[in-house]
Amino acid sequence: MEKTVVFKHKLLPYLLLLPQLVIILVFFYWPASQAVWQSFLREDAFGLTRQFVGFENYQALFAQPEYYKAIGTTVIFSSLVAALSLSIALLFATQADKNLKAASTFKTFLIWPYAVAPAIAGVLWIFMFHPSLGTLAQPLRLMGIDWNPLLNGRHALILVVMAAVWKQISYNFLFFLAGLQSIPKSVIEASAIDGAGPMRRFWTIIFPLLSPTTFFLLVVNVVYVFFDTFGIIDAVTGGGPAGATTTMVYKVYSDGRLGGDLGGSAVQSVVLMVIVIALTAIQFRYIERKVQY
Repeated sequence: MEKTVVFKHKLLPYLLLLPQLVIILVFFYWPASQAVWQSFLREDAFGLTRQFVGFENYQALFAQPEYYKAIGTTVIFSSLVAALSLSIALLFATQADKNLKAASTFKTFLIWPYAVAPAIAGVLWIFMFHPSLGTLAQPLRLMGIDWNPLLNGRHALILVVMAAVWKQISYNFLFFLAGLQSIPKSVIEASAIDGAGPMRRFWTIIFPLLSPTTFFLLVVNVVYVFFDTFGIIDAVTGGGPAGATTTMVYKVYSDGRLGGDLGGSAVQSVVLMVIVIALTAIQFRYIERKVQY
């Protein structure tokens, strides 16, 4: 018989929920409502004077070719980071789940990058791949590759993708490893007795049982790519060269903080928020159907 919790005082459940509700209200709903309101205003760079302009900020934003370029860069960047970080983390987790002699050391080294701040991760990678000072850039030149992320937009995008993937692998690895360890070994052993090879066991048994973990990480990684990669891009390329690594979230910062266009920056924040909410809703609406709980 399952035990049920009964609150003797009717206000107690609401009091327990109050701290979390206050945090959500203060740090999400209030800033979001301010961004929506600010998107209809034209303000000076210091925010001292404002004028209601309706949808003029939206019209000006969607008339900018640079904004559509930032959207395209975001799509490419987010797709590469999410796919690579999930795939590599899953590969590492399957290897760490085996009976290895140095399994604990292997797991520790894989978890460490998660403790590194995004900006610090970006600095580490630019030190390694700096065209003139980087320790890994010199071998590339010896191989005939004219590596220069400071001038070549494609090289810069590859560099920030590698840095973002390296930063996120640890997070994905932890959840994949926990998911693998929760799978009953008897199920895998039974399939092995039936003659299923390692690859067949993975795709027909292990991966379907990991689908809840994979779905959760897919949602988290999409949010990570859209927002938390700002520090990496700012530290490595600053959105350059020539806007090649300017994603939507970085354009919000560059137009608002550096350009002084507070209204246009607020419009971009609203559009970005709508896109992330829509992507999350689509994932829960269609992808979750294939999840096996």
